[in-house]
Amino acid sequence: MNLKEIKEILALMNENNLAEIEIEREGLKLKLKKTTLEAQLQTPVRYSVESLPAPKVETPLTTPTAQATAETSAKTTKEIKSPMVGTFYRAPSPEAAPFVEVGQIVEIGQVVCIVEAMKLMNEIKSEVHGKIVEVVVSNAEPVEFGQTLFVVEPT
Repeated sequence: MNLKEIKEILALMNENNLAEIEIEREGLKLKLKKTTLEAQLQTPVRYSVESLPAPKVETPLTTPTAQATAETSAKTTKEIKSPMVGTFYRAPSPEAAPFVEVGQIVEIGQVVCIVEAMKLMNEIKSEVHGKIVEVVVSNAEPVEFGQTLFVVEPT
């Protein structure tokens, strides 16, 4: 394979918005991969059905008192949301303890999780002082921009 053929392959990649191509011919293996932000944004994200979270089924509230209690608790809690699309991690490494647990008090600016986006680990910090009431997302689960990660009861 000569330089001209490689340039043609690169042109083919650009024309078809390919981020990666691998060619094996006559004992030669060539793998080209774009690492620009543009290429990463053009690459479709594929999730298997098994990796998607199960839909939440909510039980309807039957009594007016239960509805009033739920509305009051919803007003008194704050949500920590994901500022980006990525993969949610509760701990800094697989062997480490989670940053926060349900029932734990968090301070403003305290790291509560990591969201990995494009191979970068982004620490997500609490913007509210209070008690963690619920961890909404499972570890290593994909998250969307604005998706609720934690529910906090301000103190």
